[in-house]
Amino acid sequence: MNKTVNINLANVLFHIDEEAFNKLKRYLEAIKRSFSGTAGSDEIIADIEARIAELFQERLENERQVITMKEVDAVIQVMGQPEDYRVDEDIFEDAPRTDERRASRTKKLYRDIDNKYIGGVCAGLEHYLGIDSLWIRLIFILLALTTGFGFIAYILLWILVPEAVTTSQKLDMRGEPVNISNIEKKIKEGYDDVAEKVKGVDYEKVGNKVKSSGRTFFDALGNVILFLFKVFAKFIGVLLIIIGASTLIGLFIGLFTVGTLDIIHIPGLDFYDIFNASGTPVWVVSLLSFFAVGIPFFFVLYLGLKILINNLKSIGNVVKFSLLGLWLISIIGLVVMGIREAAAHAYSGSTTVKEELYLPPGQDTLVIRPMSSELFENQENIGFNDMTITYDENGERLLFSDDIRFDITKSSDTLAYLKIRKNADGSSLSDARNRASNILYSYTLEGNTLSLNNFLTTAMENKVRDQEIRVTLTIPEGTLIRFEPGMRRYIGRLTRYDKDIYRGDLVDYLWLMTANGELKCQDCPENMNGRLEWSDDEGRIIIDEDGIDINVKDGGESFKLKIDERGVEIKADDDGL
Repeated sequence: MNKTVNINLANVLFHIDEEAFNKLKRYLEAIKRSFSGTAGSDEIIADIEARIAELFQERLENERQVITMKEVDAVIQVMGQPEDYRVDEDIFEDAPRTDERRASRTKKLYRDIDNKYIGGVCAGLEHYLGIDSLWIRLIFILLALTTGFGFIAYILLWILVPEAVTTSQKLDMRGEPVNISNIEKKIKEGYDDVAEKVKGVDYEKVGNKVKSSGRTFFDALGNVILFLFKVFAKFIGVLLIIIGASTLIGLFIGLFTVGTLDIIHIPGLDFYDIFNASGTPVWVVSLLSFFAVGIPFFFVLYLGLKILINNLKSIGNVVKFSLLGLWLISIIGLVVMGIREAAAHAYSGSTTVKEELYLPPGQDTLVIRPMSSELFENQENIGFNDMTITYDENGERLLFSDDIRFDITKSSDTLAYLKIRKNADGSSLSDARNRASNILYSYTLEGNTLSLNNFLTTAMENKVRDQEIRVTLTIPEGTLIRFEPGMRRYIGRLTRYDKDIYRGDLVDYLWLMTANGELKCQDCPENMNGRLEWSDDEGRIIIDEDGIDINVKDGGESFKLKIDERGVEIKADDDGL
């Protein structure tokens, strides 16, 4: 068993076993000896250590992993041995070395701040694209003058593309391998550039002064833009934190509430049972919904924290992939339950009962009235898809609905019939028919009064499957019909009548079944065809063949609208139009 050592390399903490530590220590000491007495040796060593730390981070799967000999050998192979490079002035001359090996490397996009005029964007693109920066600058200027896109693109690149600060970043920008030789060479070039600038200060004084002034202005402008962008980013971060945190808190409260109510069986939560086709417990659905919605908003919260806190510790790849897997499982589970719920409504079935009605002779008019029940008073407020939960006289729970439609047609003989069709959905045709047959519905005929239930009931185990009742009354020619006002909302589209009125208005008049199967009004005004009129204490609306006449009063204010062949006329009080 090897001992482990904690080391700080370029301000990054690593765990390394003792054998690998000794080899890395000898390697760094050899590099220091190789560069002793060289100008800029401290900067060279610092950049080499930073590059080694970067390579270690690329090879570690998590922060707790220990560096072994394998990782150290891999880093040394990339960086090279100190004895492979001569710390000599000859390596900086223009003549290339015949034994130098240049590995191909992908370039990275950085802003070149050493050769910048504004933000170093064009100079960085020169290295990345291999195009002279002069042409790139001209393209940006042309686009800015013609479309304005050049200015926007430059600002975005200025904000999003990092600047090449360290020696490693500058080598990456040029596509050169980040090893000991190139780090040393780059730093040496920096010292040579300083020396050349000192020698040529008198010759370039005027030009550099103008260039420096321009750079100072654009540096200040860039700092202002970056500051505003950072402020905006912080605002977005706060907004993301508020959204993520509030959503997670709401989900926690919802999950705890639903779970608690399910355990202690609080009345009202049972509505879930009336449509649950998969049989999945409510707490499982709640938990899956919590993960499906909560995990994305957790990452929204985490993103907001990352924006506000620059050095926020990462949650690690293990946690990220675990949450991703949990989210996918939750989504798949909810999709499966949704498919099963949809499959429970895949088929529609019906059962029909047809009974003959005995109408007493000598009765002039058949009165049709709705028959309500005390079940209306016992129903719970929570329901689903027009279904509510109610209780019968024995205290047993039932599903209750008022999805009833009533139509009148002409009989082919002298008898009257009542046809009751019960409809329901199911996962198969037989299942749908079975659920339809379990619907409870009744009526009574007393003298000339036909009382129809305005509701249906079914057992809780039948669940919500779009249960409905369609009642058709077939009467012989010459039968008089009158509806009680309560039937207004239940009259269906199949009932035919001779007046141009809304079918709910049939309850206001007396009707006669004619030979062509159409109800003929016996006491309607002669001019009511094509005329709709509504009035109360607050106004009047009349729509007929002459046009539209609206007169509305609200307190002390009034509004009149009239549309006819002469045009549109609008009148209002002083506070109106």
